[in-house]
Amino acid sequence: MADETDDKLAASWHELMGRYNQLTCRLDRELRAAHDLSSSEFEVLQQLAGATNGKLKMADLAEQVHLSQSALSRLVSRLESDGLVCRDMCIEDRRSVFASITAEGRKLYKAARPTQRAILRDEAGECSQLATGVLLPESN
Repeated sequence: MADETDDKLAASWHELMGRYNQLTCRLDRELRAAHDLSSSEFEVLQQLAGATNGKLKMADLAEQVHLSQSALSRLVSRLESDGLVCRDMCIEDRRSVFASITAEGRKLYKAARPTQRAILRDEAGECSQLATGVLLPESN
């Protein structure tokens, strides 16, 4: 019985990963076409826009957007060169660096947000049905 349950779990995990990949590709495609942003760039802007004072330590931001610190650093460099974010040294701890969203970054985030949300709404039903009861508990 455990083998059958484990096989079902593994098959559901595989399907969920496929859906995640499809969703990420769609987000990348549509955000790039409409706003010249990747889904990862949008995610960084979203996390910064929602942060207190629009800024986060780079290490904390890396955790929130599920990127390595080196990958995030390259991504933030691109956003910085586009004027969407800026980096500042932490006054209390000179080893830490903050990423902050600029006014232009906030403007682009607000413009791109409806595109991202529409895609998530469109894709949400199928993904949540897939995960419920297998990877997520069923609601009573």
